[in-house]
Amino acid sequence: MSSVRELSAIIKGLAKRRKEKEKEVAVLVDGPNILRKDLSPQVDLSDIFRIASNYGRIRVAKVILNKYASDKLIDAVSNTGFTPIVTPGKVEVSLTMEAMDIISNDQIDVIVFVVRDAGYAPLLALAKERGKDVVVIGSEPGFSVALRKTADETINLSEIAARA
Repeated sequence: MSSVRELSAIIKGLAKRRKEKEKEVAVLVDGPNILRKDLSPQVDLSDIFRIASNYGRIRVAKVILNKYASDKLIDAVSNTGFTPIVTPGKVEVSLTMEAMDIISNDQIDVIVFVVRDAGYAPLLALAKERGKDVVVIGSEPGFSVALRKTADETINLSEIAARA
């Protein structure tokens, strides 16, 4: 992330939102759509982990990758505290399956989706319908307006970088 100060301000602001009883958080990342070199700024999983931890205690943190993910990328994902899941099929299907397990888990209060694609909007809507707090973290280009409007809270990493 381009501005450590800006990120610190966001993290401090989010920390104030914690309630007396810490919430249980799940984080799901669409790897091929988010961990791209052409995004501005490039997404750093450590930053994502820190942001998500301000919503409560992270119980689940997964990055869904496709079969083309390099061993180096898989290691990097593991080293940031996320569980890499390499799928031979479509990432969207695997992420949706993981999300459905989390949505049906009464132990999870908040789901942080790190995605950009509007195709996930119905999944976010279902999570909200089932009583989950939904946060979406994304970046430009292509950060869907439908996702932003569906989530309870949105963090646009590109806007943060532009203000830095």
